[in-house]
Amino acid sequence: MDDNIEESIKYARETVGGDPLARHLGIVIEEVSEGFARVSLEAKPEYMNAVGRAHGAAVYAVIDQSLAVAANSRGVRAVTLDVNARYHSGAPGGDVLVAEASPIEIKKRISVWKVEVRARNAGALVATATATAYHQA
Repeated sequence: MDDNIEESIKYARETVGGDPLARHLGIVIEEVSEGFARVSLEAKPEYMNAVGRAHGAAVYAVIDQSLAVAANSRGVRAVTLDVNARYHSGAPGGDVLVAEASPIEIKKRISVWKVEVRARNAGALVATATATAYHQA
């Protein structure tokens, strides 16, 4: 593997993946490779909504974190421009939200990504998202 890509993956895993909010929430970086990230978050009681399912903000947090890590794993710094999320089912408390981000299309300055969030134990598709990132020169 190219040394630059190895450094980019390390940056994505440690710096982007370890940002203050991600650490505070307990988001775990499970896997990072060039253009891919898998992150997870336990659906703790304080992350539940009024009907006992993982709050949309918790689901969005793993969407955004997986996107940030994946988009920054390619050797060019990236920031999110937009995210369009669709919620499909709820994740019960105590389950683990797992988000995987991978590219749909990558251009010089703009990339488009797909993210899927599943409840690890229930096996349900919780959310899908399409996101756009801007890559800084």
